Amino acid sequence: MRKIDQPNICKICGVKDDGISESLEICVNCIRNKSKVSSQFINKAHSSSREFYGLRTTPPKSSGGIKCNLCSNECIIGDGEKGFCGLREVKDGKLFSLTNANEGVMHSYKDPHITNCCAAWFCPGGTGVGYPKYSYSKGKSENGYSNLAVFLYGCNFDCLFCQNSSHKNIEQGEIISSKDFVNNVVSDNSYSCICYFGGSPEPQLPFVINASNNIIDESLKNNRIMRICYEWNGCGNPKLVREAAETSLASGGNMKFDLKCFDPKLSLALSGVSNERAYQNFEMIVNEFIRKRSDLPLLTATTLLVPHYVDIQEVGAISKFISELDPEIPYSLLIFHPDYYMSDIPITPKKQVSECFKIAKKNLKNVHLGNIHLLGASWLYV
Repeated sequence: MRKIDQPNICKICGVKDDGISESLEICVNCIRNKSKVSSQFINKAHSSSREFYGLRTTPPKSSGGIKCNLCSNECIIGDGEKGFCGLREVKDGKLFSLTNANEGVMHSYKDPHITNCCAAWFCPGGTGVGYPKYSYSKGKSENGYSNLAVFLYGCNFDCLFCQNSSHKNIEQGEIISSKDFVNNVVSDNSYSCICYFGGSPEPQLPFVINASNNIIDESLKNNRIMRICYEWNGCGNPKLVREAAETSLASGGNMKFDLKCFDPKLSLALSGVSNERAYQNFEMIVNEFIRKRSDLPLLTATTLLVPHYVDIQEVGAISKFISELDPEIPYSLLIFHPDYYMSDIPITPKKQVSECFKIAKKNLKNVHLGNIHLLGASWLYV
């Protein structure tokens, strides 16, 4: 592997850039403009990242198989095959799943406010907004309370820059019943919110929605605040996404869409699958839900500024898409740190951060820069 400060060379056009990933081997312009040639490099990168875990390279589409409708991949799983997320398998003509409405594959931990939340700059837990209905504190962080961080195993994406790739080790996850999970949550009065992430919640939405509705019911009985929040890629079944939105709406929670890029060809390169459904679901929530709770944002978006690839062109298109729906929607740009199959590229360069931040601010009223500690003192000049 090359050193992180040495430029890589695009195997198609020959351009040099230290942001070109060794796993992809090609530059962003060739991904956008030379899709026929670049596809072989993209397929090779994702084959490598998934075969290591025994996961399929692409969502199965087997003739005569059993269809799964939980996410936009819509796997058709043949006998002896697993779905793309790795949580479902067909044996002897029957679909077996490690997760359903009554069981989830997960790991959870207590996260005191407000240590690790992309929405902390505007949410009740971080600011006290929504007091007293949605926050225990007025005008300040909910000190003394905690978030239950729920790490869900399995994902419907295959991001080469994944910051939580351990979700692929599905066998390491704990299978817990919805009943036990709910009891664990409601028995601890220090919790004021739950955040489902992973992986991503989409492959386990039946479990998540069932448990969340029961938690909301128990919280209302005891006059407790319990916000339900999601951090996901947003490519779930629209019906389930609606049901999840209802839990966040009712509880004072937030739905964070990770809009990773805008160009569909770049989505295939970086995440292995299309993210078109994310934009459809995002728009659906704007149209059907956010005006039902105008005093507290229900919806937000984040974009990880992957060096070289997620550039001003991507952020400009994403922020324009959001602004045309509602320019008040909060949007966070996150500084990248080397990880997983993109561990050979650097932290997001300051120039890229500055360009992306400025174009986002031009389109939207509420823009935030996250992970700024990775830039050191240089973030002051962005």
